Amino acid sequence: MASEHTAKAFDTDLQELTRLVAEMGGLAERMIVDSVDALIRRDVALGQRVVATDAEIDALQKKIEERAVLTIARRQPMAVDLREIVGAMRVATDLERIGDLAKNMGKRVAALETDFHPLKLFRGLEHMTDLVQQQVKSVLDAYAAHDLPAAMMVWKGDEEVDAICTSLFRELLTYMMEDPRNISFCIHLMFCAKNIERIGDHATNIAETVFYMIEGQAIADKRPKGDMTTFATTLPNT
Repeated sequence: MASEHTAKAFDTDLQELTRLVAEMGGLAERMIVDSVDALIRRDVALGQRVVATDAEIDALQKKIEERAVLTIARRQPMAVDLREIVGAMRVATDLERIGDLAKNMGKRVAALETDFHPLKLFRGLEHMTDLVQQQVKSVLDAYAAHDLPAAMMVWKGDEEVDAICTSLFRELLTYMMEDPRNISFCIHLMFCAKNIERIGDHATNIAETVFYMIEGQAIADKRPKGDMTTFATTLPNT
């Protein structure tokens, strides 16, 4: 009877962790979309709201970690149950980093004080954002449903985002060479494109966490990546 009570209590703790991760994921998804919308529309107020939302993400991560540690201490889970808790903490860590990257883009909105408004660049940024936001949504759905094939689809899809990022980077370089007055604006967009690409990397991390939770080991294959050599070495970390 006691073991049955313990199992039910553990299930309740796990459900609460899953709920908190889902809440955190919803906020992160909204931050991704809103940060890029703010950039494209030069909406400083929306950019500021994105920055403010990051505090909610951070608070949820802390809550998930505290709940996870408490659950481990009280229930002493083993094997697959322990992986569920570790998985929740790992996903929360990636979502917190996604929030930081979106916040960084939100902060850049106020710096874009120029009439320069290249539609081709913004369309590329929007397309890249749509892909990454869908990756984040799909991998969070895969996490919630323990859907390994869906998680692996996200894991294999990272190359497309890298290819778009590289293409966008080349376009930005062209605009900077054509007119030095565009340099400041283009550098801000470069950092934003890099942030979106990194968000895609965090979606891939979550896919790897789903694999670990289900299979009990890391993915043996090398992570698929596009050629980001030039892009990575040109821009410093922020």
